[in-house]
Amino acid sequence: MAGFSVIYIHGFASSPSSGKARYFQQKFTDLGIPIQVPDLNQGDFTHLTLTRQMQQIASILTPAPTVLIGSSFGGLTAALLAENHPQISHIILLAPAFGMATYWQEKMTPAQLQQWQHQGTLPIYHYGEGKELPLHYDFLLDLRSYDDGKLVRPVPTLIIHGKSDDVVPICVSQTYAQSRPWVRLIMQEDDHSLKRDLPLIWQEIGAFLGLASTQN
Repeated sequence: MAGFSVIYIHGFASSPSSGKARYFQQKFTDLGIPIQVPDLNQGDFTHLTLTRQMQQIASILTPAPTVLIGSSFGGLTAALLAENHPQISHIILLAPAFGMATYWQEKMTPAQLQQWQHQGTLPIYHYGEGKELPLHYDFLLDLRSYDDGKLVRPVPTLIIHGKSDDVVPICVSQTYAQSRPWVRLIMQEDDHSLKRDLPLIWQEIGAFLGLASTQN
């Protein structure tokens, strides 16, 4: 036995049924390693916040060693949780959404932000549901209260980020890794989805965690 369990934290506007979630769930299950893939939408995507997401993951942590794998917004969640939960032994961040509050504010004009605040919700395409769903302005307010630049706990960290990522620029992972010697950054020939070569990513994860039998 590997001596740890895994929690996979899916991305923003995604679900436990995403291709990456299902792929890694099957791979760890095949090795007999317990893995959970919680639904972070909780049937109420509209009122999603980073705080709610972190509380949900924290509620299923046990005192035993746990590896967190987070995709995009899930990667940001994993990094923040690892700061204050010593049972989190390793984190694997797939195109982590560091600086997400800044991204949202740069993506939208001041007028669009004001409209979101005034109307209360913003329509967001939800990939898990295959349709637009409203997202409350509290999402952005809550996001602004976190600063991933202050994370200092030296938890072994593997970051895999696509060089062609046009959603979360790879420079945010480069900046994060530069001042943290416990972080290993692997830059892939891929975009934000990181779906081009999942077997290669799995091999990198296996090597990072010291697993056997992580070939295709």
